[in-house]
Amino acid sequence: MKKSDRIQAFVANLDTDPDSAADPRYLGWFTCFNAGHYYEAHDVLEHLWLQTTGPDALFYKALIQLAGAYVHLRKHSEHPTHPKHTTRLRPAARLFRLAAKNLAPFAPHHHHLDVAATHTHCERLAHEIEATHHTRNPWAPDTLPQITLTEPAQ
Repeated sequence: MKKSDRIQAFVANLDTDPDSAADPRYLGWFTCFNAGHYYEAHDVLEHLWLQTTGPDALFYKALIQLAGAYVHLRKHSEHPTHPKHTTRLRPAARLFRLAAKNLAPFAPHHHHLDVAATHTHCERLAHEIEATHHTRNPWAPDTLPQITLTEPAQ
């Protein structure tokens, strides 16, 4: 089975609003991200991003980078002494900065997302990680970040 077929099947099983005019892959990003499934959020939106031209491509790329940063934080938290995962805080901070940079042109709102708040979230986490010289991971499994739409995507 091709990756695109797997993503399509995965998205079909997500709990998204079937009456929404928004692409289910976009809505699926929020479902996955808020559940702490950052790799899946990345994959679901990447599938849409690869098919997108114009300004929205940068917007989707930023959300993919945000999810990617959290992949790094989660792996670091789950395996803090593993040789590969101990070095994940620096790339996480870099991805948070890239996501913030790529989100900035869409502020304050885009596609029912509070872009300004999401941008601030990315900048804050990058700063927290960098302020500790990449030694403290701000992610915790008991306090998953929640990024929601400001109103239903129609």
